[in-house]
Amino acid sequence: MVSGLKTGDPGAMAELYDRYSSVVYAVALRVLGDTGAAEDVLQEVFLQLWRNPNAFDAARGSLASWLAVVTRNRAIDSLRKRRPETDIEDVVLSVAPDLAGAAELSRAAAKVRGVMGAMAPAQRGALEMAYWEGMSHSEIAEKTGEPLGTIKTRIRAGLIALRKAFQI
Repeated sequence: MVSGLKTGDPGAMAELYDRYSSVVYAVALRVLGDTGAAEDVLQEVFLQLWRNPNAFDAARGSLASWLAVVTRNRAIDSLRKRRPETDIEDVVLSVAPDLAGAAELSRAAAKVRGVMGAMAPAQRGALEMAYWEGMSHSEIAEKTGEPLGTIKTRIRAGLIALRKAFQI
């Protein structure tokens, strides 16, 4: 079918559209949450395929997955271009203090500090690097000189300990 596109066959495009338009539309709708915008992305993706069929490389994967990735990227670009739906003047901010929520948050933070304080320093350090410094497991392993598997195990065990602390 893609070979038909490369020769400019409109029938090949119609067949591709019939087969893959529902997938493209579903991906766009999931990202955008708006039927009109999803339809626009659907049209853009197939127009791109019609204009440049050589962009798809069958050696790198299936057409369906390629279309899904292109659609997702187009939808994200569309989201970034959107204007905010409400003007800043129309936004109402609540300034009333949520004392119950603040107390609950304080208790949760104290519980996390307690569990983290009871952890081995190497395990606590791995969790802190992963969640407060935003480092990947590989970056932590490189920084500490520890094997990647050890870092993953420490982080997983730490998360399990934290999860147990919050289970009722």
